[in-house]
Amino acid sequence: MMRKSVGYFEGTDARLLTALVLSGYDTIPVSNGVDHHGMCVGRVNRQTKTDILIGYPHKITARPDDEIQLQDVFHICKTYDIPLLLEVPEHLQERTKDVLGETPRVVELLDPADTLSRALQLLG
Repeated sequence: MMRKSVGYFEGTDARLLTALVLSGYDTIPVSNGVDHHGMCVGRVNRQTKTDILIGYPHKITARPDDEIQLQDVFHICKTYDIPLLLEVPEHLQERTKDVLGETPRVVELLDPADTLSRALQLLG
């Protein structure tokens, strides 16, 4: 049986990733198409998908001329039913909702202190 995997955008907290690995999950770097941190999120498909994605809002927002746009990331997550956990301090979550606009049900804004427990719940 394959282990479940967590795709993470650059800058995701190393302690969070270590806790996930020590809990029995694989971690895979994922790129926003600009930073070349890992596999480009635009290449996610049924064979390459991860079980969840974790990152910060600034990693999925893009300049108008960037190849991968915010709605592309949302479309991928919605199409392949991949939860996207965006780490945002609680006091900034309302502003983040304004910036992101309408998000699919698979997108969650989480205070960084809550990310590990939610990730483990989703992976469980």
